[in-house]
Amino acid sequence: MSTFDSLFYSIFTFFKPKYKQKSNSIAIAYISILQCALLLFLGIFFAKFFNQMNMSTMSKEKAWTLFVLVSLFVFFKNWMQYTGKRRMMIKARMTKKASPQHNIWLLLLLPVGVIVLALILFQAA
Repeated sequence: MSTFDSLFYSIFTFFKPKYKQKSNSIAIAYISILQCALLLFLGIFFAKFFNQMNMSTMSKEKAWTLFVLVSLFVFFKNWMQYTGKRRMMIKARMTKKASPQHNIWLLLLLPVGVIVLALILFQAA
């Protein structure tokens, strides 16, 4: 079981009592946004790194297009992965063993923090 599965289950169980039907959609959106934020951070980091190394890579327009396409793929992959049997398997595994308790407010601020770090890195010369 991956870290993202554990985070998905934590978000899912937090929103399940209040939003019953929408909790799965909220958890899928959270995981997708977190993965896209990490993807953005890594993309900006490597773009700055390659720029400092004077390596010629792809243009900014192509990089943003690639980011959008990969983000759409991430959303679709998570929708397919966490809608069916995988969610049931995660639930069974997490209820069988002691599930790690994550601070929900820290989890909700994690994508915001990653995006802020990416924007800071993007502005750096």
